[in-house]
Amino acid sequence: MAFFVAFLCLIGLAVVHPSHAQNSQQDYLDAHNTARAQVGVTNIIWNSTVAAYAQSYANSRISDCNLVHSGGPYGENLAKGTGSFSGTAAVNLWVAEKPYYDYASNACTGGKECRHYTQVVWANSLTVGCARVQCTNSWWFVICNYYTPGNYIGQRPY
Repeated sequence: MAFFVAFLCLIGLAVVHPSHAQNSQQDYLDAHNTARAQVGVTNIIWNSTVAAYAQSYANSRISDCNLVHSGGPYGENLAKGTGSFSGTAAVNLWVAEKPYYDYASNACTGGKECRHYTQVVWANSLTVGCARVQCTNSWWFVICNYYTPGNYIGQRPY
């Protein structure tokens, strides 16, 4: 009977803490690679060095949660959100810009942003590292860095 109670407690903990879901390396990769597969781009893989850079920069944003780019050597996407805002949710926000990217003109349309999306699917960006921190204002800050960087003027993402 004690085993059964302990088992139920463990299941309860898994249900009570859904914010731990959708924040693993594989979750970030899956969200990226789903978008990349839709346009025929090879899968991106995890890069621990790039992830350490992302984590360091995310930690520096904890006090303000401002979406200010790091200015570092990597391609970069930033997002923030409230509640249980996950890494997967951040990637999905970037991918949601897809309708605003016109491949024929290689431009964003309708005055909308699309360059977060193009970084996600940039064919020459072969590795990624991401991090997520909760800021002092309770918001979540998510960063993904890409090596090699993308979004070069005049070049198509794929």
